[in-house]
Amino acid sequence: MKILRTSILISLLAASFACAQSGSEAAEIKKAETAWTTAVSKSDASAVARLLSDDLVYAHSTGLAENKSQYLAKLKTGAQKYDSIQYSDQKIRIFGNTAVVNGTFRMTGSTNGVPFDNTLLVTHVWVKQGNDWKLVSHQTTKKAA
Repeated sequence: MKILRTSILISLLAASFACAQSGSEAAEIKKAETAWTTAVSKSDASAVARLLSDDLVYAHSTGLAENKSQYLAKLKTGAQKYDSIQYSDQKIRIFGNTAVVNGTFRMTGSTNGVPFDNTLLVTHVWVKQGNDWKLVSHQTTKKAA
């Protein structure tokens, strides 16, 4: 009986530790998402670069997929410009050193001088590399009316 109580206590402590870890990691991801939206809205390519993994896949709702250097080049030249990004329905799930974020964006801006105002479904995949969360995948899809 004593062994059973000890096992239950250890299990409860481990579960509460895992929940606390998951909660703090979710807060870190929320902070990273906010840093990303702020940096891209300000066209701050150096801040964006610090958030992106070197092996980023950035898939736009138009079907265009870019790597990190291609995406940053468009931000630096103003070919990709975001005036505003508003998040809604954000859901963060943590799987070890990987986080998946799903939600809805309303994005305004321009691509190659052509204005856009889109409501998009977004999936971001973040991976903890060292002490930092890095965005490894960005995928947007136009939301059905």
